[in-house]
Amino acid sequence: MMCDVFLFSFKFLILAAFCVTFSQSIPIEGDHYEHAAILDAAPIAAHVEQPAYPKYAFHYGVKDHQTGDIKSQAEERDGDVVRGQYSLVEPDGSVRTVNYHADDIHGFNAVVHKSDPAGHSGDAAPLYNHALLDHY
Repeated sequence: MMCDVFLFSFKFLILAAFCVTFSQSIPIEGDHYEHAAILDAAPIAAHVEQPAYPKYAFHYGVKDHQTGDIKSQAEERDGDVVRGQYSLVEPDGSVRTVNYHADDIHGFNAVVHKSDPAGHSGDAAPLYNHALLDHY
């Protein structure tokens, strides 16, 4: 049994060596760069669509007294500059308001303000800053 395994392995190695030797002796005809002619004939797109200038503004608000979900957000983008504000009523009744600004020079910056729960009635929805959208 051991002799059969050895004989099979030996035959396999001889066959593999023959295949490698034979494949090395086959001449490769033609230039390796023949595909360049195909690329030269390919059509070049005459019209390349430029990406649109990024500019938007939005705002929304939620005031659901049944679930206690009271929040709002406003944001605007002009090119690579983004400004916005969001606010929400925390479980303790205080209002958290975040004003943020992001650009390529300064990165993302946010300023967080939190109102005193005693100064908040719980009914008023937080207001977004309408001044952010005035210039549109």
